[in-house]
Amino acid sequence: MVRTGRHFLQIPGPTNVPDRVLRAIDRPVIDHRGPEFAKLGMEVLENIRPVFQTTGPVIIYPGSGTGAWEAAIVNTLSPGERVLMFETGHFSLLWRQLAERFGINVEYVPGNWRSGAAAAELESRLASDQQHTFKAVMVVHNETSTGVTSRISEIRRAMNNVHHPALLIVDTISSLASTDYRHDQWEVDVTIAGSQKGLMLPPGISFNAVSEKAIAANKRAKMPRSYWDWQEMLKPNQAGFFPFTPATNMLYGLREALLMLQEEGLPNVFRRHDRHAEAARAAVRAWDLEIVCENPREYSSSVTVAFMPKGHDADQLRNVILENFDMSIGAGLSKLIGKVFRIGHLGSFNDLMLAGTLSGIEMGLRLAGVPHKEGGVTAALECLVQTKTKAEPVLLGK
Repeated sequence: MVRTGRHFLQIPGPTNVPDRVLRAIDRPVIDHRGPEFAKLGMEVLENIRPVFQTTGPVIIYPGSGTGAWEAAIVNTLSPGERVLMFETGHFSLLWRQLAERFGINVEYVPGNWRSGAAAAELESRLASDQQHTFKAVMVVHNETSTGVTSRISEIRRAMNNVHHPALLIVDTISSLASTDYRHDQWEVDVTIAGSQKGLMLPPGISFNAVSEKAIAANKRAKMPRSYWDWQEMLKPNQAGFFPFTPATNMLYGLREALLMLQEEGLPNVFRRHDRHAEAARAAVRAWDLEIVCENPREYSSSVTVAFMPKGHDADQLRNVILENFDMSIGAGLSKLIGKVFRIGHLGSFNDLMLAGTLSGIEMGLRLAGVPHKEGGVTAALECLVQTKTKAEPVLLGK
């Protein structure tokens, strides 16, 4: 089949890469030991901090978010140590498996994949840990497989209520630069992120934002590490360099993406994502489909996940949409395979792109013979119009 126009990539990451970022990446490679690179390195290492809302160091790795998970574990923990994790979806499950491969003793709090990490449950479990055997609490902020966002400020409050010294390690791979996230204010010790979602880059670089407490833990940790060692990164980072060959052209793209976020202003970025998520949910409700996330306080601003009616396969719907409208939407993962479809609305995205996305889904529902009500797109458009507000002014350099 001959296709015209642009493919709609509406999975919840990797996301669409803006032309500005693509053009920035398309530059000659430079000497990663020379003064021009040092300037680039210093610029991105400094300008990435406001995105995490931290004044502390952010370590940049060539690698995926999984690599950043591994870096967080090997730099802060020792084999046999005990951590507390919450079952919130597919990615919390993968994180647990990775930790266990390193000999970490994971206490995995069961969940129904429809709600986030429960602060009250955390407080109860930590209060009973009088010997402070838990060395870390590990939470996925935004569970990409379910469209559920855990409330990290409440998790930190629960830890502080019982004065537990465990590290707080948070995965923000699908929430950073899409959802308000405050590394310093919420006293997060390690924040994990990747390039391919809210940061609007291709896959290929990942991040650890680290607190002073995490750096202190790093000096005690006994896990073997080499490539992922924070100390080996932090020393050359002071001059804008890296201990090994960095992803130079991805750093060009990162510099441009950070400039774009600065130009829009993070409050406006968050508001835009909130609006699009609200409109996507309005469409799902109008179609008379069920949203996976049960608690409105935990709705994701990055991705909306909807159940299919019983007896209908989500992957068949996705195939109909791809074949007829050249649009990719997200598949169900693990226990949700075939049961849900995921609408990504994060990164470089606007109202008309969302309208096109929802139109493709509504036509796909009809072509696939999926029982639904009409009017999802109309409901979303009405929501977008009602919530259209003037953006906050941005003072560059402030």
